[in-house]
Amino acid sequence: MLRTPLLIAARSTACRNLVERAPVTRGLVSRFVAGTTLEQALPAVRELTRTRLVTLDHLGEDVADAAQAQATVAAYGRLLAELDAAGLAGRAEVSVKLSAVGQSLPADGEKIALDNARRICEAAADAGTTVTLDMEDHTTTDSTLSVLRELRVDFPWAGAVLQAYLRRTEADCRDLSGAGSRVRLCKGAYDEPASVAFRERAEVDRSYIRCMRVLMRGEGYPMIATHDPRIISIAGRLAQDGGRAPGDHEYQMLYGIRDAEQRRLAARGERMRVYVPYGDEWYGYFMRRLAERPANVAFFLRSLATRG
Repeated sequence: MLRTPLLIAARSTACRNLVERAPVTRGLVSRFVAGTTLEQALPAVRELTRTRLVTLDHLGEDVADAAQAQATVAAYGRLLAELDAAGLAGRAEVSVKLSAVGQSLPADGEKIALDNARRICEAAADAGTTVTLDMEDHTTTDSTLSVLRELRVDFPWAGAVLQAYLRRTEADCRDLSGAGSRVRLCKGAYDEPASVAFRERAEVDRSYIRCMRVLMRGEGYPMIATHDPRIISIAGRLAQDGGRAPGDHEYQMLYGIRDAEQRRLAARGERMRVYVPYGDEWYGYFMRRLAERPANVAFFLRSLATRG
């Protein structure tokens, strides 16, 4: 019941101002966000990479002008240079939202995003790591996959996210299941209409399993992004049935969620990657995490009432 209002609130300036001013917010945000600066995030990355892999997201989306997009590119350049200097690039890559590097700009947005994403990929190549393009709402899917195709000409390791709740995704998985492809499969965190997306949880789960089967049978590198124990178990069986070893696929989970399970999978010899967001543009990401986990909503509302 709360999911749709929370996702609407994620785009509301008034709600953003209220949440950002609430004294309790910072404590809860720190459960999901590694810090507002790179300096704050790096210690968490160092600790995680002792046992797990990491993908870092410099938070931001829907930038309003080219200068903001350039600032995001510069932030990724600095991030990748720091990972390289710290000797972490072998275990940490980056995730990039194209709307943060210009995709949604009114004039030549896709071209700007492609040029900026190429610069980030060049910096990643210099550091010895990879880039995964995050997926946003369904209106950006075709553009994001178009940018991916262009990037993979020079950077064949460039990966992308596909969202199982979209009705089109099983076909997209087939298109991206070839040799060298890297696909992170997630359920999806945006409020999409029934015309393009499955709305019921059971439908999304069934779609996820169908998509996962396609990727596991393909020649690419599946990245199974889920916290669902049942789907993790099914993923293991599909990997075994497809003759996959632990090194040719991986599991991914969000920073601050199911840490014990992350450790268990890593200790079992699985490749386990943690999605680590950081930066001061944390509001949209935070609201989507609340929408996914009702227990966090209840905690947050109780805290607001108590502090109020």
